[in-house]
Amino acid sequence: MTYRVGVIGTGIMGKNAVHVWRRHPEVEVVAICSRTLENLRAVARELKVQNYYTDHRELLDKEQVDIVHINTPDSAHCEISLDALQAGKHVLVEKPMTVNLAEADEIVRAVKNTGLKYQVSFNHRWLSVYHKVYSDIQAGKLGQCLLGYAKKNNPIKVPTEWIPWAAETTPAWFLSSHDIDLVRWWVGSDGAEVYATGIKKVLVERGIDTYDAIQAQVRFKNGFFATFESCWIYANTSPYTPDSYMEIIGSKGHVFLDRKAEAIEMATQEAYSYPRTFLNYKVFDRWVGALPACMYSFIDAIKEDREPYVTANDGRAVTAILDAVHRSLASGKPEYVN
Repeated sequence: MTYRVGVIGTGIMGKNAVHVWRRHPEVEVVAICSRTLENLRAVARELKVQNYYTDHRELLDKEQVDIVHINTPDSAHCEISLDALQAGKHVLVEKPMTVNLAEADEIVRAVKNTGLKYQVSFNHRWLSVYHKVYSDIQAGKLGQCLLGYAKKNNPIKVPTEWIPWAAETTPAWFLSSHDIDLVRWWVGSDGAEVYATGIKKVLVERGIDTYDAIQAQVRFKNGFFATFESCWIYANTSPYTPDSYMEIIGSKGHVFLDRKAEAIEMATQEAYSYPRTFLNYKVFDRWVGALPACMYSFIDAIKEDREPYVTANDGRAVTAILDAVHRSLASGKPEYVN
Protein backbone atom coordinates (compact mmCIF):
# COMPACT_ATOMS: atom_id res chain seq x y z
CA MET A 1 0.00 0.00 0.00
CA THR A 2 1.10 3.55 -0.70
CA TYR A 3 0.24 6.18 1.92
CA ARG A 4 -0.59 9.55 0.40
CA VAL A 5 0.59 12.50 2.50
CA GLY A 6 -0.38 16.15 2.45
CA VAL A 7 2.16 18.42 4.17
CA ILE A 8 0.68 21.56 5.75
CA GLY A 9 3.23 24.31 6.38
CA THR A 10 6.29 24.89 4.22
CA GLY A 11 8.83 26.41 6.59
CA ILE A 12 11.99 24.65 7.75
CA MET A 13 10.17 21.67 9.25
CA GLY A 14 7.69 21.39 6.39
CA LYS A 15 10.40 21.26 3.75
CA ASN A 16 12.34 18.73 5.81
CA ALA A 17 9.19 16.64 6.03
CA VAL A 18 8.83 16.46 2.24
CA HIS A 19 12.44 15.31 1.84
CA VAL A 20 12.07 12.67 4.56
CA TRP A 21 8.73 11.31 3.36
CA ARG A 22 10.07 10.88 -0.16
CA ARG A 23 12.65 8.38 1.12
CA HIS A 24 9.98 6.09 2.56
CA PRO A 25 9.14 3.34 0.04
CA GLU A 26 5.44 3.32 0.96
CA VAL A 27 4.79 7.08 1.01
CA GLU A 28 3.90 9.59 -1.69
CA VAL A 29 3.78 13.34 -1.00
CA VAL A 30 0.82 14.44 -3.10
CA ALA A 31 0.38 18.08 -2.04
CA ILE A 32 1.69 20.89 0.13
CA CYS A 33 -0.10 23.83 1.72
CA SER A 34 0.92 27.26 3.03
CA ARG A 35 -0.94 30.53 3.56
CA THR A 36 1.37 32.72 1.44
CA LEU A 37 0.93 32.01 -2.27
CA GLU A 38 4.18 33.56 -3.51
CA ASN A 39 6.27 31.61 -1.02
CA LEU A 40 4.21 28.48 -1.65
CA ARG A 41 4.86 28.60 -5.39
CA ALA A 42 8.60 28.99 -4.78
CA VAL A 43 8.67 26.02 -2.40
CA ALA A 44 6.60 23.91 -4.81
CA ARG A 45 9.14 24.60 -7.56
CA GLU A 46 12.06 23.90 -5.23
CA LEU A 47 10.59 20.60 -4.01
CA LYS A 48 9.02 19.68 -7.36
CA VAL A 49 5.54 19.27 -5.87
CA GLN A 50 2.83 19.64 -8.48
CA ASN A 51 -0.22 20.22 -6.24
CA TYR A 52 -0.25 23.09 -3.76
CA TYR A 53 -2.90 25.02 -1.84
CA THR A 54 -3.19 28.10 0.37
CA ASP A 55 -6.14 26.64 2.31
CA HIS A 56 -5.82 23.27 4.04
CA ARG A 57 -9.56 22.65 3.62
CA GLU A 58 -9.19 22.83 -0.15
CA LEU A 59 -6.38 20.28 0.03
CA LEU A 60 -8.60 17.98 2.11
CA ASP A 61 -11.46 18.37 -0.38
CA LYS A 62 -9.47 17.89 -3.58
CA GLU A 63 -6.69 15.44 -2.70
CA GLN A 64 -7.11 11.81 -1.70
CA VAL A 65 -4.65 11.88 1.20
CA ASP A 66 -4.35 9.28 3.95
CA ILE A 67 -2.16 11.37 6.26
CA VAL A 68 -2.00 15.07 7.05
CA HIS A 69 1.36 16.24 8.39
CA ILE A 70 1.05 19.60 10.18
CA ASN A 71 4.14 21.84 10.33
CA THR A 72 2.44 25.23 10.73
CA PRO A 73 2.85 27.84 13.48
CA ASP A 74 1.65 26.42 16.81
CA SER A 75 -1.56 28.46 16.96
CA ALA A 76 -2.89 26.82 13.77
CA HIS A 77 -2.44 23.21 14.89
CA CYS A 78 -5.90 22.72 16.42
CA GLU A 79 -8.08 23.87 13.52
CA ILE A 80 -6.13 21.84 10.97
CA SER A 81 -6.07 18.79 13.25
CA LEU A 82 -9.83 18.85 13.78
CA ASP A 83 -10.58 19.43 10.10
CA ALA A 84 -8.27 16.58 9.07
CA LEU A 85 -9.72 14.15 11.61
CA GLN A 86 -13.26 15.07 10.57
CA ALA A 87 -12.24 14.37 6.97
CA GLY A 88 -11.07 10.88 7.98
CA LYS A 89 -7.31 11.50 7.83
CA HIS A 90 -4.59 10.29 10.16
CA VAL A 91 -2.62 13.21 11.62
CA LEU A 92 1.04 13.77 12.46
CA VAL A 93 1.54 17.18 14.08
CA GLU A 94 4.70 19.07 14.97
CA LYS A 95 5.12 19.85 18.66
CA PRO A 96 3.52 21.29 20.70
CA MET A 97 0.14 19.75 19.88
CA THR A 98 -1.50 23.10 20.62
CA VAL A 99 -0.88 26.13 22.82
CA ASN A 100 -4.40 26.15 24.26
CA LEU A 101 -5.63 23.56 26.75
CA ALA A 102 -9.28 23.68 25.67
CA GLU A 103 -8.13 23.02 22.10
CA ALA A 104 -6.02 20.10 23.31
CA ASP A 105 -9.11 18.60 24.93
CA GLU A 106 -11.03 19.01 21.65
CA ILE A 107 -8.33 17.13 19.77
CA VAL A 108 -8.25 14.29 22.32
CA ARG A 109 -12.04 13.90 22.00
CA ALA A 110 -11.87 13.97 18.19
CA VAL A 111 -9.17 11.28 18.11
CA LYS A 112 -11.23 9.08 20.44
CA ASN A 113 -14.43 9.60 18.43
CA THR A 114 -12.86 8.95 15.01
CA GLY A 115 -10.52 6.11 15.95
CA LEU A 116 -7.86 7.61 13.68
CA LYS A 117 -4.14 7.70 14.42
CA TYR A 118 -2.76 10.93 15.86
CA GLN A 119 0.90 11.43 16.77
CA VAL A 120 2.67 14.47 18.20
CA SER A 121 6.18 14.85 16.82
CA PHE A 122 8.12 14.86 20.06
CA ASN A 123 10.93 13.34 18.02
CA HIS A 124 13.54 13.43 20.80
CA ARG A 125 12.05 10.17 22.09
CA TRP A 126 13.63 8.53 19.02
CA LEU A 127 17.15 9.70 19.91
CA SER A 128 19.10 6.75 21.25
CA VAL A 129 20.64 8.65 24.19
CA TYR A 130 17.23 9.76 25.48
CA HIS A 131 15.75 6.30 24.97
CA LYS A 132 18.68 4.82 26.92
CA VAL A 133 17.78 7.06 29.88
CA TYR A 134 14.16 5.88 29.68
CA SER A 135 15.24 2.22 29.63
CA ASP A 136 17.62 2.64 32.56
CA ILE A 137 15.00 4.44 34.66
CA GLN A 138 12.46 1.70 33.89
CA ALA A 139 15.06 -0.89 34.92
CA GLY A 140 15.43 0.84 38.30
CA LYS A 141 19.07 1.82 37.84
CA LEU A 142 18.49 5.31 39.28
CA GLY A 143 16.12 4.16 41.99
CA GLN A 144 13.31 6.61 42.69
CA CYS A 145 13.59 9.71 40.50
CA LEU A 146 13.69 12.71 42.83
CA LEU A 147 14.59 15.85 40.91
CA GLY A 148 15.66 17.07 37.50
CA TYR A 149 16.91 20.00 35.48
CA ALA A 150 16.57 20.73 31.79
CA LYS A 151 17.65 23.69 29.70
CA LYS A 152 17.34 24.37 26.01
CA ASN A 153 18.61 27.64 24.54
CA ASN A 154 18.75 29.11 21.03
CA PRO A 155 20.62 32.02 19.43
CA ILE A 156 18.56 35.13 18.80
CA LYS A 157 18.41 34.47 15.05
CA VAL A 158 15.76 31.81 15.74
CA PRO A 159 13.01 34.21 16.94
CA THR A 160 14.19 37.15 14.82
CA GLU A 161 15.04 35.45 11.50
CA TRP A 162 13.97 31.81 11.40
CA ILE A 163 10.35 31.96 12.58
CA PRO A 164 8.27 35.01 11.58
CA TRP A 165 5.57 34.04 14.11
CA ALA A 166 7.79 34.28 17.22
CA ALA A 167 5.40 36.77 18.85
CA GLU A 168 2.72 34.05 18.80
CA THR A 169 4.78 31.71 20.96
CA THR A 170 7.39 31.70 23.74
CA PRO A 171 10.70 29.92 24.35
CA ALA A 172 8.88 27.57 26.72
CA TRP A 173 6.42 26.43 24.04
CA PHE A 174 9.13 26.32 21.38
CA LEU A 175 11.95 24.71 23.37
CA SER A 176 10.86 23.35 26.76
CA SER A 177 7.98 21.37 25.26
CA HIS A 178 10.52 18.75 24.12
CA ASP A 179 12.11 18.55 27.57
CA ILE A 180 8.79 18.38 29.40
CA ASP A 181 7.69 15.51 27.20
CA LEU A 182 10.92 13.63 27.84
CA VAL A 183 10.82 14.11 31.60
CA ARG A 184 7.17 13.05 32.04
CA TRP A 185 7.91 10.02 29.83
CA TRP A 186 11.00 9.15 31.85
CA VAL A 187 9.46 9.49 35.31
CA GLY A 188 5.99 8.22 34.36
CA SER A 189 4.02 11.04 35.94
CA ASP A 190 2.05 14.12 34.95
CA GLY A 191 2.51 17.65 36.24
CA ALA A 192 0.72 18.81 39.39
CA GLU A 193 1.87 22.38 40.14
CA VAL A 194 4.05 25.01 38.47
CA TYR A 195 5.82 28.21 39.48
CA ALA A 196 7.37 30.17 36.62
CA THR A 197 9.28 33.39 36.10
CA GLY A 198 10.33 35.07 32.88
CA ILE A 199 11.73 38.22 31.37
CA LYS A 200 10.76 40.37 28.39
CA LYS A 201 13.35 42.88 27.23
CA VAL A 202 15.59 42.14 24.26
CA LEU A 203 12.96 40.82 21.86
CA VAL A 204 10.39 43.42 22.88
CA GLU A 205 12.95 46.12 22.05
CA ARG A 206 13.19 44.54 18.58
CA GLY A 207 9.43 44.67 18.13
CA ILE A 208 8.70 41.03 19.00
CA ASP A 209 6.38 40.83 22.01
CA THR A 210 7.43 37.59 23.64
CA TYR A 211 9.64 36.34 26.45
CA ASP A 212 13.42 36.28 26.14
CA ALA A 213 13.74 33.56 28.76
CA ILE A 214 11.53 31.48 31.04
CA GLN A 215 12.35 29.32 34.04
CA ALA A 216 9.68 27.00 35.45
CA GLN A 217 9.70 24.73 38.48
CA VAL A 218 7.30 21.82 38.04
CA ARG A 219 6.13 19.45 40.76
CA PHE A 220 4.86 16.16 39.39
CA LYS A 221 2.07 14.02 40.84
CA ASN A 222 4.50 11.33 42.03
CA GLY A 223 6.56 13.85 44.04
CA PHE A 224 9.33 14.33 41.47
CA PHE A 225 10.15 17.95 40.66
CA ALA A 226 12.17 19.58 37.91
CA THR A 227 13.30 22.97 36.65
CA PHE A 228 12.83 23.74 32.96
CA GLU A 229 14.81 26.64 31.52
CA SER A 230 14.45 28.09 28.03
CA CYS A 231 16.07 31.11 26.41
CA TRP A 232 16.38 32.24 22.81
CA ILE A 233 18.48 35.38 22.95
CA TYR A 234 21.93 33.77 22.91
CA ALA A 235 24.38 35.61 20.67
CA ASN A 236 24.33 34.46 17.06
CA THR A 237 27.99 33.51 17.46
CA SER A 238 26.85 30.76 19.84
CA PRO A 239 28.27 27.50 18.39
CA TYR A 240 25.17 25.39 18.94
CA THR A 241 21.51 25.45 17.96
CA PRO A 242 20.23 24.57 20.43
CA ASP A 243 22.32 24.33 23.55
CA SER A 244 20.69 21.43 25.37
CA TYR A 245 21.35 19.88 28.78
CA MET A 246 19.29 17.55 31.00
CA GLU A 247 19.86 15.90 34.37
CA ILE A 248 17.86 13.44 36.47
CA ILE A 249 18.83 12.64 40.07
CA GLY A 250 17.49 9.50 41.69
CA SER A 251 17.81 7.76 45.03
CA LYS A 252 20.43 5.34 43.63
CA GLY A 253 22.16 7.37 40.94
CA HIS A 254 21.97 10.20 38.46
CA VAL A 255 22.26 10.78 34.73
CA PHE A 256 23.05 13.88 32.71
CA LEU A 257 22.96 14.52 28.99
CA ASP A 258 24.86 17.33 27.33
CA ARG A 259 24.21 17.46 23.60
CA LYS A 260 27.61 19.10 23.00
CA ALA A 261 29.32 16.02 24.44
CA GLU A 262 27.69 13.88 21.74
CA ALA A 263 28.43 16.29 18.90
CA ILE A 264 31.08 17.00 16.30
CA GLU A 265 33.27 20.00 17.09
CA MET A 266 34.12 22.01 14.00
CA ALA A 267 36.26 25.13 13.57
CA THR A 268 36.48 27.09 10.31
CA GLN A 269 37.73 30.56 9.45
CA GLU A 270 34.18 31.85 9.95
CA ALA A 271 32.96 30.12 13.11
CA TYR A 272 33.33 27.46 15.77
CA SER A 273 30.33 25.13 15.89
CA TYR A 274 28.73 21.86 16.93
CA PRO A 275 26.93 20.85 13.71
CA ARG A 276 23.57 19.19 14.30
CA THR A 277 23.29 15.62 13.03
CA PHE A 278 20.97 14.03 15.59
CA LEU A 279 17.54 14.99 14.32
CA ASN A 280 17.80 14.90 10.55
CA TYR A 281 20.88 14.32 8.42
CA LYS A 282 21.36 12.96 4.91
CA VAL A 283 23.71 9.96 4.69
CA PHE A 284 24.27 9.01 1.06
CA ASP A 285 20.71 8.81 -0.31
CA ARG A 286 18.82 8.46 2.98
CA TRP A 287 17.73 10.80 5.76
CA VAL A 288 18.58 9.45 9.20
CA GLY A 289 18.05 10.63 12.76
CA ALA A 290 15.21 11.18 15.20
CA LEU A 291 12.94 13.04 12.76
CA PRO A 292 12.79 10.29 10.10
CA ALA A 293 12.49 7.63 12.82
CA CYS A 294 9.57 9.49 14.39
CA MET A 295 7.82 9.98 11.04
CA TYR A 296 8.33 6.42 9.84
CA SER A 297 7.13 5.08 13.20
CA PHE A 298 3.80 6.77 12.49
CA ILE A 299 3.47 4.74 9.30
CA ASP A 300 4.13 1.60 11.35
CA ALA A 301 1.40 2.59 13.82
CA ILE A 302 -1.10 2.85 10.95
CA LYS A 303 0.02 -0.41 9.32
CA GLU A 304 0.00 -2.34 12.60
CA ASP A 305 -3.17 -0.62 13.87
CA ARG A 306 -1.52 0.25 17.18
CA GLU A 307 -1.29 3.40 19.25
CA PRO A 308 1.49 5.79 18.16
CA TYR A 309 4.35 6.05 20.63
CA VAL A 310 3.41 9.70 21.34
CA THR A 311 -0.36 10.06 21.49
CA ALA A 312 -2.80 12.96 21.64
CA ASN A 313 -3.01 12.33 25.40
CA ASP A 314 0.76 12.81 25.66
CA GLY A 315 0.45 16.04 23.70
CA ARG A 316 -2.37 17.19 25.97
CA ALA A 317 -0.28 16.46 29.09
CA VAL A 318 2.58 18.67 27.85
CA THR A 319 0.16 21.44 26.88
CA ALA A 320 -1.38 21.25 30.37
CA ILE A 321 1.98 21.82 32.05
CA LEU A 322 2.88 24.68 29.71
CA ASP A 323 -0.58 26.19 30.19
CA ALA A 324 0.17 26.31 33.93
CA VAL A 325 3.62 27.79 33.20
CA HIS A 326 2.08 30.70 31.33
CA ARG A 327 -0.69 31.20 33.90
CA SER A 328 2.02 31.39 36.56
CA LEU A 329 3.96 33.93 34.51
CA ALA A 330 0.82 36.08 34.35
CA SER A 331 -0.18 35.72 38.01
CA GLY A 332 3.25 35.67 39.62
CA LYS A 333 2.04 32.76 41.76
CA PRO A 334 2.19 28.97 41.67
CA GLU A 335 -0.54 27.45 39.49
CA TYR A 336 -2.03 23.98 39.47
CA VAL A 337 -1.88 21.86 36.31
CA ASN A 338 -5.37 21.21 34.95
